[in-house]
Amino acid sequence: MRRLVELAELIDGQVFGNPDLKISGAGILSKATSEQITFAADQKYFDTFLASNADAAIVGPDVEIGTESANVIVANNPEAAFAKIVAVFRPPIERAKTGISPQAIVSPSAMIADDVTVCPGAVIMDRVKIGCGTVIYPNVTVMEDCQIGANTTVYPNTTLYENTIVGDRVIIHAGVVLGAYGFGYKSGSGQHQLSAQLGNVVIGNDVELGANTTIDRGTYDSTTIGDGTKLDNMVMIGHNCSIGEHNLLCSQVGIAGSSTTGDFVVMGGQVGVGDHLEIGSNVQVGAKSGLMHNIEADQKIFGIPTRPAREQMQIIAATIKLPALRKEFKSAMRRINELEKTQSSNTEEAIDEAETSESLKIAESPAENSDRRDAA
Repeated sequence: MRRLVELAELIDGQVFGNPDLKISGAGILSKATSEQITFAADQKYFDTFLASNADAAIVGPDVEIGTESANVIVANNPEAAFAKIVAVFRPPIERAKTGISPQAIVSPSAMIADDVTVCPGAVIMDRVKIGCGTVIYPNVTVMEDCQIGANTTVYPNTTLYENTIVGDRVIIHAGVVLGAYGFGYKSGSGQHQLSAQLGNVVIGNDVELGANTTIDRGTYDSTTIGDGTKLDNMVMIGHNCSIGEHNLLCSQVGIAGSSTTGDFVVMGGQVGVGDHLEIGSNVQVGAKSGLMHNIEADQKIFGIPTRPAREQMQIIAATIKLPALRKEFKSAMRRINELEKTQSSNTEEAIDEAETSESLKIAESPAENSDRRDAA
C-alpha cells in the first residue's frame, strides 16, 4: 500500500483530495477497481474517471478538477507519471547478468566481451563479435561473422544469418530473422533459379525490431535499417532495401526489394510498398495503403493506390454517398422518362390535330370553289 502523497512525491505531482488515501495498485480506466489509481490525461477521461470504480487518478495540468471531491495527482506529463507508478506496483523483472551459460554453444573463435550474457540454448558460431553489456536470450542462433554492438538485447528464438551487423542499444524481439535469402529468382528453361545472396543486413544504433519481423539480406550489397528506426511485429523488409533513420513501421508492413525510405517516415499497419520505389522523408502513409509509385517528401497519403490524403478522403466521402446518389439517379431517370412520354404524347396529339385540320380544309375546298364560280 502507498499513500497518495507518496506517489505524488515520486512523480513530482500535486495532490488534490485526501493525501493519506491508501492505494494498493494501478489500473487502466476501464478496469481500475477500488484502492487503485488510474490515468485520465484530459477532461473527457477525467469525467469518465469520476464515474469509475478507481479511487484516484493522475491527470494533466489542463484538466479542470472543479469542486469535485476527487482524489487526483496533477502531473505535467501524466502518461510518463502513470508509467512510473505502475512500475511501483508491478516492477519489471531485473535479470542478473550471468555471463556465458555452460548450456550455450559458443565457438572458440567468437569474440565476446566480459559482461555479455549468453543464456542456455543459444548458439554463437565462428568469428562472431559481441559488444559489452549485450544479452543473448535462450535459443538465439548467431551465425558466422556476425557483429552485435554494445548493450543490445536479443530475445529468444531469433536467428541472425551470417555476416549480419547489429549496432548498439538495439532491441530485437523474439522470432526475428535477419539475413534470410531475398525473394529473387531468374526464370528460364521452365525453372526458377535463385539469385545471388552475397549481401548482408546492417542494423543501425537504437533500432527496435518487433517480434517475428524479417529482414532479407542484400543480393550483392547490404539491406540497411537506419539509426533510431522502430519496426513493429511481423514487418517484412525485402532484399536491397534501405530504410532511413527514425522511421516508424507498424505491424505487417511489407516493403518489396530495392525500395528506399527517407528519414522520419511513418507507415500504418499493413502498408504494402512495391519494389524499386523511393519514399521521401517525413512521409506519412495510412494503414492498408498500397504504394505503386515514388512518393516525394513531406506528404500524407493513403489508399490503394495511394493518393494525397485530402483527395483520398474526398473520394471516400463521395463513395459513401453512392447508394443515395444511385437512388436519386434512378428517380431522375424515371422523371425524365415520364417527361419524354408526355412530350411524345403531346407531339402525337399535335400532329393528329394538324392532320385533321388539313383534312377538313381539303374536304371543304370543292364547295368553296363552286361557290366562287357561282358568284362569278
